[in-house]
Amino acid sequence: MSDFGDDDGEAYNDGFENAYDDYDEDVADFSANEDENAVDEEARVNGVKSESAANGVDDDLDGANIVAVNQQNQILRKKTQRELAIPKEKRTTTPYMTKYERARILGTRALQISMNAPVLVDLEGETDPLQIAMKELAQKKIPLIVRRYLPDGSYEDWGSDELIVEN
Repeated sequence: MSDFGDDDGEAYNDGFENAYDDYDEDVADFSANEDENAVDEEARVNGVKSESAANGVDDDLDGANIVAVNQQNQILRKKTQRELAIPKEKRTTTPYMTKYERARILGTRALQISMNAPVLVDLEGETDPLQIAMKELAQKKIPLIVRRYLPDGSYEDWGSDELIVEN
C-alpha cells in the first residue's frame, strides 16, 4: 500500500492534466499587426502602391508631420530628475519633520559621527553618537536634506535646518 492509499501501483495523479498535452506545435498565432506588416511587405516587394500614394500623397513624413511627431515625443518622454524637482517657492508639503524623517536623520547622522565625521556642535563630554546627533538636530546643524516624493513622481527637497522639529 502506498502513502496515497492506492494499491494499483499506478503513478500518482493529482487530477490535473498536463498543461502541454493540448499544445499543438503546428498552429501559429499571428496578431493583426503582423498580418498588416506582411501585406505591406508583400505590396512593397510586388511594386504595388498604397492608396495614399496612388492618390498623389507621399507616404513619407513632411514638415508638419515631423513637428507633430516631435510634439508627441515631448509629451511621451520621461521627465529628467531636474524637471521633477519642485522649487522652494512652490512646495506644498508640511514644514514639520515627521517622526520617520527624524529617526532617519538621527540614525544617519549618528552613523556618520561614529565613523569619525566632523562634529558640528560642542561635545561637552558627550561620547554617544546618537546623543551628539540629537544635539546637532536641536541646534539645526545637521547637513542633510530630506527628499519627499509626491504621487506624480516629482519631489520636494527640505534641508534639515528648514524643518520644524517637535520633541
